[in-house]
Amino acid sequence: QVHLVESGGGLVQAGGSLRLSCAASGGTFSSYSMAWFRQAPGKESEFVVSINWSGGSTFYADSVKGRFTISRDNAKNTVYLQMNSLKPEDTAVYSCAADHSGSWNMYRSQSPVRYDIWGQGTQVTVSS
Repeated sequence: QVHLVESGGGLVQAGGSLRLSCAASGGTFSSYSMAWFRQAPGKESEFVVSINWSGGSTFYADSVKGRFTISRDNAKNTVYLQMNSLKPEDTAVYSCAADHSGSWNMYRSQSPVRYDIWGQGTQVTVSS
């Protein structure tokens, strides 16, 4: 079973950058589709971005397109989220998730029910 641990969150000023990491242990990470979701206080969880097993396919929420970049290093069992031009509305707990089914579809990848393994989350706070 894969265990996910996020890191890299913190406090940053608007316009700044952060890079989140999600390290996986156990399982066969290289076969999993991965995604990042976020949840702001008082709001529902929101899809951010997904990536297929090879890293060759990605899908971004409109709210982060052009500012965030997802990537993965299967040799290091890690997926990354580079966040640039951060805005106060990006403030949330960011969680990575894994789908071990081996399939990826950009539309279905937006749904949290696709993912059966979740990390504990890392806080990102963007000050104005």
